[in-house]
Amino acid sequence: MSDRDPMDQEEIHSKVLRAGRRTYFFDVRSTKAGDYYLTITESKKFTHDDGSFHYKKHKIYLYKEDFDAFKENVEEMMNFIIDEKGTEVISERHQKDFKKEEDTPPAISEEKTSGSFTDVSFDDI
Repeated sequence: MSDRDPMDQEEIHSKVLRAGRRTYFFDVRSTKAGDYYLTITESKKFTHDDGSFHYKKHKIYLYKEDFDAFKENVEEMMNFIIDEKGTEVISERHQKDFKKEEDTPPAISEEKTSGSFTDVSFDDI
């Protein structure tokens, strides 16, 4: 076993996708045996109150023998999301006045407020 870090393996081809505060790096790298594999890195910028910043990174190593299953699962999940929610982006980040359905209290009807309630004595607790 070598003490060489797999992250130090030779880069063959790279592509960058910037998406807001996140950046995705797609890198084809070479193993010691000369085969290729893919790394996908998500890098997210965090800014401190004093204006300084740092990045958090998460990396996935994807090898050829897993490509077909990985691709099928990603496509299935993406299709599910699009089928269920469409392509419109709805989030607090994109809409400042967005409220989740759970966050909105249900309307109280006049029937419920017109006299039927349970008297609770807290002395019993």
